[in-house]
Amino acid sequence: MRFRPLHDRVVIKRIDQEEKSAGGIIIPDTAQEKPMEGEVIAVGPGARGDDGKLHPLDVKVGDRVLFGKWSGTEVKIGAEDFLIVKESDVMGIIEGSVAKKRKKAA
Repeated sequence: MRFRPLHDRVVIKRIDQEEKSAGGIIIPDTAQEKPMEGEVIAVGPGARGDDGKLHPLDVKVGDRVLFGKWSGTEVKIGAEDFLIVKESDVMGIIEGSVAKKRKKAA
């Protein structure tokens, strides 16, 4: 199944956090917080401004982003869980070496 978000909505797949603390303690699933970092899977065409023109989104597919803890709507598409948020709920894009290091670790 394919899903295409409308307007200024963004589909994000959460990136799982480490299951161990910095001290090596394994954190059980029930005690872990939901990650606030994810990868953009799909984006809508953009939002219409007051002038009626379509303004494209700043995020694009493949970006690693940070978003609010209680942002968006959780949905299940196929067998996977995703989060659908408005672009304004995305706090920022993770760029550079930090994103590359995290991608290699995953």
